[in-house]
Amino acid sequence: MSGPVPAPNGAPHRRRFLFLQGPISPVFAEIAAGLVARGHVVHRINLSLGDRLFWRRVPGAEKPVDYRGRPADWPAFVTAYLARHGITDLLLLGEQRDYHRAAIRAAHRAGAQVFVTDFGYFRPDWVTLERDGMGGDSHFPREPATIRALAARLPPADLTERYRDDFALQAAWDVAYHLANLAPWPFRHYRSHQLHHPVSTYLGIARRLLRRRAEHAEGDRALDAIGEAPFWLFAMQMETDFSVRAYSPYPDLDTPIAEVLDSFAREAPPEAHLLVKVHPLDPCVKHWPRRVRLMAQRAGVAERVHVAHHGRLDLMLHRARGLITINSTVGLRALALGRPSKALGQAVWDVPGLAHQGRLDDFWSQGRLPDLELRDAFLAALQGTTQLRGVFYGREGRAAAVAGIVAALEAGGVAATLFQPAAVPATP
Repeated sequence: MSGPVPAPNGAPHRRRFLFLQGPISPVFAEIAAGLVARGHVVHRINLSLGDRLFWRRVPGAEKPVDYRGRPADWPAFVTAYLARHGITDLLLLGEQRDYHRAAIRAAHRAGAQVFVTDFGYFRPDWVTLERDGMGGDSHFPREPATIRALAARLPPADLTERYRDDFALQAAWDVAYHLANLAPWPFRHYRSHQLHHPVSTYLGIARRLLRRRAEHAEGDRALDAIGEAPFWLFAMQMETDFSVRAYSPYPDLDTPIAEVLDSFAREAPPEAHLLVKVHPLDPCVKHWPRRVRLMAQRAGVAERVHVAHHGRLDLMLHRARGLITINSTVGLRALALGRPSKALGQAVWDVPGLAHQGRLDDFWSQGRLPDLELRDAFLAALQGTTQLRGVFYGREGRAAAVAGIVAALEAGGVAATLFQPAAVPATP
């Protein structure tokens, strides 16, 4: 075990943090530097060459360790590492990667706290920090009374934008990270959680960038084609997203699209339309317009189904009769705008009184506006207990995120004095 680290005056109890995979940016190394400056001990395990690229030397931190073993041997390795170094806290991005799931189980057995971060539920300039898990695994309550009680002790949600992220920098770092992970050495046993080969992903994104102007016109064209007819919006997600892979019953995106189209054909008014919006970052390895068109033809509704890669989301939500999605954060935007919504998977916003709790078949006729008082309480409580201002890429917003995460980690979570999730039982 490492020796004690002197704590500066007024510093809280020293803790021992282990960092695993984080955002593809220097933000984890910057958080680590902030923790070291406050007297804590910081460890890092690199799982891939890409991880190495974004963990620059952190003065005062323990020397990073490279795990080059086989995935099957990782659970025993991380269990021994936690015990050997007396790790008190684990920090990682996303809880559903195989390496992270094994580490979380080991941390729970060891009595260590687990903190999970990712992009914010609120977009574009918030990040999430939760204990143990997000989305379907979030400890955030789904009971309206509990949500109201939390909100009563918090300020209203702030939906104004303060920081801009840097998409060009994000893209460059993403390419560097994933191409580095293709190298056969030194992490030859590393297994990525990605579904698609990075080259096919980047080719798909390049095609979309070349068609950017045409794509941005698709949303307006679809709305023009719909005209004054009633319509519903189906917001797609990325098929590689763990919110789909782990927190929904669907093995892919084709299955929920077909389910929605079949329900639409059976139960929606005969004059109604359906607008399917592709996720703006989907590399479109699958040709979604063609696939949706074939499914719509099989359902007998081809003339009433439209596909748009881009478009003015708020305008679509304002005009639509309701939103259907698996568990996208677009659902939060729909709630903020006071629009009916239906989650097909597990979603933190799938709360009685906010989102439709009945069958999808009933949503076309029974979808209701959210309870606006509960909506305001929910937004305040969710933001106040799980969200921190900032971004992972843009310099100014990244500094804000780092400062917020360091302070929250020391405190035991975002607004930890208000919201302490129940203890997670150790898993054998």
